Amino acid sequence: MITGVSRGLGRVLALEIARRGHSVVGCARSQEKLHALMADLTRDDPPSSSSSSSSKHLLKHLDVRSDNSMKEFARLLVEERKIPDIIVNNAGTINKNNKIWAVPAEEFDMVIDTNIKGTANILRHFLPLLIEKKQGIVVNISSGWGRSAAAEVAPYCASKWAIEGLSKSVAKELPPGLAIVALNPGVVNTDMLASCFGSNSALYQSPESWAPRAATMILNLTSEDNGASLTI
Repeated sequence: MITGVSRGLGRVLALEIARRGHSVVGCARSQEKLHALMADLTRDDPPSSSSSSSSKHLLKHLDVRSDNSMKEFARLLVEERKIPDIIVNNAGTINKNNKIWAVPAEEFDMVIDTNIKGTANILRHFLPLLIEKKQGIVVNISSGWGRSAAAEVAPYCASKWAIEGLSKSVAKELPPGLAIVALNPGVVNTDMLASCFGSNSALYQSPESWAPRAATMILNLTSEDNGASLTI
């Protein structure tokens, strides 16, 4: 399961994991991009299973900021017998480059509500499902800026430092068989990076070259990794 699955790292990770034979469930805020992703995910399916209703994949138009939506998403996955083995809390956003006193309150709220509270909403409704089946891995996407700092992205840095602390704290609450990790994806040329680095973002690795290494790492995580801060 991947949140923020319709674009950026979420999208390429979904495609790579599906290519290796796994089922993908996920959510995102863009219905149009979800339709495009589903088409790509099901391109090689037999004709009888190519529709979204019969595909082994399931994508929903939902916002992680809504606790009620995440509650309903969890209920749906139970009904569909698609409780995930691995959850990647990837949905995230960043403020426009600006000193903290120039960041509008609503923009600050968007970063915190998506990056921290959105992750917490997933944990609230999905960890009980993993605990019930006594296994599961949760990957909280962090950042190099969750372990260091930079000017003009203070809201984003604060949110990713929070993800690091949240992950380590929750790790101490999980029973044996489960694990939660904070994962720094490295520097990848996404729209989010371009918002910070401008044209210099093109100097960094593409999402497509990143995805195979990321998928391999994520698919090989075990309960022994619980509480770790990792980097791709």
